[in-house]
Amino acid sequence: MLCAKRRVLESVAEGSRVKEHIRLLLVEDHALVREGTREILERDPRLRVVGEAEDGPSALALVDDLRPDIVLVDLDLPILNGIEVIRRIRAKAEPPLALVLSAYDDEDYVMAALSAGATGYLLKTAHADELISAIHAAAGGETVLQGSVGRTLLARAQGPGGHHDVLTERELEVLRLAAQGARTKQIAAQMMVSARTVEGHLTSIFNKLGVSGRTEALMYAAARGWINLPRHGRQA
Repeated sequence: MLCAKRRVLESVAEGSRVKEHIRLLLVEDHALVREGTREILERDPRLRVVGEAEDGPSALALVDDLRPDIVLVDLDLPILNGIEVIRRIRAKAEPPLALVLSAYDDEDYVMAALSAGATGYLLKTAHADELISAIHAAAGGETVLQGSVGRTLLARAQGPGGHHDVLTERELEVLRLAAQGARTKQIAAQMMVSARTVEGHLTSIFNKLGVSGRTEALMYAAARGWINLPRHGRQA
């Protein structure tokens, strides 16, 4: 685990109330995974699961209604992906912390999540005690990363680098159109170029960003604010 300490839980003055529980919202589209995660968390009397959501919009609504301390969020969600959910959660006036629990261990996903404002990144292969410890660490103000991701990755994700000047304006235009749902031929028609030229731009984008496909490229670019993803629908 990698930790960078920042105190979050309230200390109490005379007559004030001690925070007895860490309030959690689970955001996961698979019911069995949610149930299993809830059972693990309920082993710790200091943790309280106050709600569950199976898609991005439901998660955002429950954050407003339930005001959890920490949102435990998967990245692969219907309607609105986890990266965008994290970004919108952290943009709220009094945002909860966001802790990722994902099946993806690719560095680009980790970087995108941290850039969006996640306070930590855990894999679904984590043991129960690791998950519980990570939640307490996050609530105590620590940034928690699991696995082979180290300080260099954290510095890359939170540092000043990563500007979109690695891409040309034409490549950014391709990404913006792709983010709107346009397919290759539609992008070619709007840019008045051939489909082969668009495919060449996409290949160049994938190579520059170190991603394997269109969805990863869109998530990577959106996490850095280069493009805006639509508020509805899953990107393909």
